[in-house]
Amino acid sequence: MTRRLTIAACQMGPIARDESRQSCVARMCAMMREAKGKGADLCVFPELALTSFFPRWHIEDEAELDAFYEAEMPNAAVMPLFALAAELGVGFNLGYAELVREADGTKRRFNTAILVDKTGKIAGKYRKVHLPGHAEHEPWRPFQHLEKAYFEPGDLGFPVFETLGGTLGMCICNDRRWPETYRVMGLQGVELVVLGYNTPSHNPPVPEHDHLMWFHNHLSMQAGAYQNGNWVVGVAKAGVEEGCELIGQSAIIAPTGEIVAMAQGVGDEVVTADCDLDRCEEIRRQIFDFALHRQPQHYGLISAPKA
Repeated sequence: MTRRLTIAACQMGPIARDESRQSCVARMCAMMREAKGKGADLCVFPELALTSFFPRWHIEDEAELDAFYEAEMPNAAVMPLFALAAELGVGFNLGYAELVREADGTKRRFNTAILVDKTGKIAGKYRKVHLPGHAEHEPWRPFQHLEKAYFEPGDLGFPVFETLGGTLGMCICNDRRWPETYRVMGLQGVELVVLGYNTPSHNPPVPEHDHLMWFHNHLSMQAGAYQNGNWVVGVAKAGVEEGCELIGQSAIIAPTGEIVAMAQGVGDEVVTADCDLDRCEEIRRQIFDFALHRQPQHYGLISAPKA
C-alpha cells in the first residue's frame, strides 16, 4: 500500500511594507481553500509569509523592528489560518519572524517555520540555521540583506517529525543551498523536506551571478532531493516587492531530482502534485543506501569546527 500526500506549493506574490497580517492571512486562506479543492493534504507557504522581507531595510528603531516579529504562535492575526486548516483537514507549513523574550528581558530573534497538522495543531518547529547576508549597514547596496543583524542562527538543529503519515523536515531559504541541511535530515529518514524562500534576482556583491539565480535555486533543491532520496517542496515569495525583484519558481521535486510541478508566474499561485512517499525507497535502496555505502570515517572535515 502506497503512502501518498497531495502537496500544494502556495506561492505568494509581493507583500507591501504596510500590508497587514490580516491581509496576508486572508490571501493564504484563499489559497488553502483552492488547494483543498485540488485534494491537498498539506499547504507549503513561503519564508516570512506574514510580512514584507524586512531585512532589506536598515531599521534602527527597536519598536519599528519588533513590529515585524511574532511574540507568540498562533496569535490572533493568524488564528483564521489555523482554524481553516482544522475545518478543511489540511496541514500547512508557515514561515515567520519569531521574537522570544527571556525571563531576564533579553530578546532573541529567529527566522522560523512551523509545521501544522490537519487538526490545526503545531507538529514541529524549525529555526533557520544558515543566515545569509551581513550584520552591519552597507549603504552602497541598492537594498540591504541584514539577516545576520535581525536574527540569530537557529538553535533547534534539523529535526524531523512524524506527521501526516510520513517523516517530514523543514528548512528555510539559504539552508537549501547547503548539502548538510538535507543530509542531516536524510540520516534521520526524512521523506519530505518543505521550505520557503525570499530570493532576490540581484546579488549586489556578485552581480555576475544574477543570471544564475534561477538555475541555482532549482539546482540546490534537486540535488538535495536526489542525494538523500526525499521529496523537496520549495515555495517562493515572488515578484517585485517594495522595488526588489524576488524570483519565483516554486517547485515540487521528486526523490529522483525531477521537478514534477512548478509555479508559472510570480504572484499568488497554488501548484499541486500527488507525492508517493514510498518512492523515496527507489533512491535509498538502489543509489544512496546509507548503511551500505556511506564511509563516514572519511568525512570528519565536514563537522570540524570553523577555522
